[in-house]
This record gives sequence, structure tokens and C-alpha cells, in this order.
Amino acid sequence: MENAYKYILDQLDLHYGETVVVAVSGGPDSMALLHLLTRIKQAIDINIVCAHVNHNVRKESADELLFVEKFCMRHSVIFESMKIEEYGDDNFHNEARTKRYSYFEKLVEKYHARYLFTAHHGDDLIETILMRIVRGSTLKGYSGFAEYVKMPNYIVVRPLIKVTKDEIIKYDKQHKINYVLDSSNQKDVYTRNRFRKYIVPEFKKEDKNVHAKFYKFSRTLLEYNDYIDKQVEKKIKKIYLQGMLDITQFLKEEHIIQNKIIYYILEHIYQDDLMLITDHHVDLIYNMMTSKKANATIYLPNGVKAIKTYSSLLFTFDDIKQNEYEIEICDYVNLPNGKNIERVEKSASTDNNVCYLSSSEVKLPLHVRSRKNGDKMHVKGMLGSKKINDIFIDSKISTKDRDLWPIVTDSNGVIVWLPGLKKSKFDKTKEEKYDIILKYY
Repeated sequence: MENAYKYILDQLDLHYGETVVVAVSGGPDSMALLHLLTRIKQAIDINIVCAHVNHNVRKESADELLFVEKFCMRHSVIFESMKIEEYGDDNFHNEARTKRYSYFEKLVEKYHARYLFTAHHGDDLIETILMRIVRGSTLKGYSGFAEYVKMPNYIVVRPLIKVTKDEIIKYDKQHKINYVLDSSNQKDVYTRNRFRKYIVPEFKKEDKNVHAKFYKFSRTLLEYNDYIDKQVEKKIKKIYLQGMLDITQFLKEEHIIQNKIIYYILEHIYQDDLMLITDHHVDLIYNMMTSKKANATIYLPNGVKAIKTYSSLLFTFDDIKQNEYEIEICDYVNLPNGKNIERVEKSASTDNNVCYLSSSEVKLPLHVRSRKNGDKMHVKGMLGSKKINDIFIDSKISTKDRDLWPIVTDSNGVIVWLPGLKKSKFDKTKEEKYDIILKYY
């Protein structure tokens, strides 16, 4: 923690009397960072703006806001807060992050701050890198996150990136810093929690300073990524113009540049939602461009389509109506209704939240989409087919929820599963042969 203190004091060129913004949830990490900044305040008399977001999903949220506010009052810190009143149809974590940073940006502008501090630490970096390695990502994505990021009008700084969670807790105890704990951080339903609880500790058993190795790994990838980015920027203006990619020019480049061009385009399309994209999506786009098919379409997350027409490739949202979507199922899909579909290795469940399929009976790849007029499914255990709308009515699903309810089909458009509600005739029992397990949660 003392190295983080020195980094802020010596490396950031803070001016006497200037204002900084720090994101504070009230947890052990952000409270340690806030305390660290109050020490900086005593040294060079900076102004601190504490930015707290009430996500409004847990009953403890209101108490946590008051807890942080009281700390700020005791330490002469400016306290600012906002409450997220409602969420749309996007994945909760992605939407919450977008709303948080939008709010932080407004505060940075309001107080004319140069720096926004966040409490991401060394353990967070390990978790992020491992999660992205498992899911697949860009070269930049595999690096996790950087110590600082230059935004158009300010810089995001993560001074605790070289500090472990244990060191943070030790610092809190040493300085008698109180904090709150988010109970949802213990739930195994969240991928990051599983990495945090079961996987990262095993790495630490091998080397207690493994966080430093991951930091070096991250820095190395970012350096390579920056170099390749400079090469791509020289070429991208000739290959990708006004949302249209020239496939003929694209194919003249080396494979590493080709892949980087695809990632470059996707990074600009998805921005904060880049975690929805995996290397499988990139492979699909690349294979479509190199195939002999003159015309083809790939459906990507969040209603984005990649459309090939002879020697051109267009990325578009065209023809995507409100609440209408279609996404190819790879290993994991974030759904517009806030839930997920994940391909898992095994499951003991036999309820409607898990589906067992045989690739010999369905046309791959599978897709998940919103409902269409006339949708029907051969329900497991029934003769003939049944309208999806009738299933919704029988299950007392509201009209609003029906519009976003996921429907899983094969590549021929055959409905193979209505997650959470009904299974189709294609679903297998535990005794039958299957090689695909899908989980809805």
C-alpha cells in the first residue's frame, strides 16, 4: 500500500489544491483507497470528491450510502452520490458499469478533475486475465486492465493494481478503517466469484507474488498491442470506410493484422460491452470473409449483424426492431432479459433450466432469439407441436417478458428449447446419448 501512496504522490504530478474524483462503494478496497487519498490530501492539500453509486438491488444499499457519506464528513471529503432507479433489458453488470462510469464522467467534468481513481487491485487483475483467457478475447482484452487509461478529458488511475487483496485488508486493519461487505460477492452464480474463491487461491499457493507476474504479463501484452495498433491504424483507413470493409484489400494483409482489424472494428462497435465478444465470433467473421460464398450473414450479440456481399462486409443494426434479437450460441451468451445461457460440461439438473441435446439431431450452430409470429415447438412428451404464445399464456408470462424471452433454435430455425419453461422433443434424458448441455440462469 505504501508503494501505491508513493505512486500517487510522485508519479501523477498532482498540484496543490487540485480536485480528484474517486469511486467508492464502501467495500474494503475502495475504502482503503479513499483513506490513502486522505493522507495525500494532508500532504499536498488536494480536494477529494467521493463518487458513490447506489445500485438499488440490495436492501443494504441505502445503509452503505450513509456509511460512506459519514466517513467523508469526518475527513472533509466532498460526497456525491447517485441512485440507479431502473435497469433496461441489458445484462445487469454491463448496464450498471455503463451507468457508473457515465456518472463518474459527469463528476469529473463538474469538478474539472484530471484524475478518476478506482480501487481495482492485483487480485482483480488476475481474475480478469484468467476469465478472458477462458472465454477468449482480444490481445488487449487478455491484458486485463491497465494501471492508467487516458480518456479524452481525464485519466482513469488504478493505483492499487500491484497490491493484493490481503495487503488491502491488512491496511484496513492497521488504520482501523471500517468497510461494508457485499453479500452477492459470495454467490457462485457469478463467474468472477468462482474464479475469486476457487481458482486464484490455487495460483497463490504456487507463488505468493503471482500478482506481480500477472502484472508483468499484462504490461507486456499492452506493449505488443500498442505496437500492432499503430500498424493497423496505418492500414484501417484504406480497408474499412464508413462501416464497410473491403474484403479484397483485407485479404492482402498478414493474418495477425487481419485479426487485429476485426478486433479493432468490434472494439469500436461494442466498447464497454466488449466482454460479449469472444475469439469464436472473430473466427466466424474471418471464415465468412475467406469463404467462397458471395453472400452470408452472421448474427452477433446485441443485435449486430455482419453481412457479406461479394467483396464487401458491412456491420449493421439494420432491421433490428426494439426487443428483437438473435445471437449465435458459443460458450456463453448474455441475454437482453438480464439472464444467461451457458454451455456447461455437466449438470445434475433435470428441470427446464437445463437442456440436453445431441449434435446428431440438430443443425449446428445453435442460436438464441426473440419470439416470432407463428413460433411452434414440439414439446417433450406431447404429440404434435404447440404454439410458443400458448406456452407463454399457460405459464402466465407477461406480454413484456414474452418479447424478451429467449428461444433456442438450431441453424434450420427449428425450436429446440424454451429456457425455463419447456423442453422440446430433442431434449435427452440422462440415460440417452447427448453431447451438448445448455444451462439457463
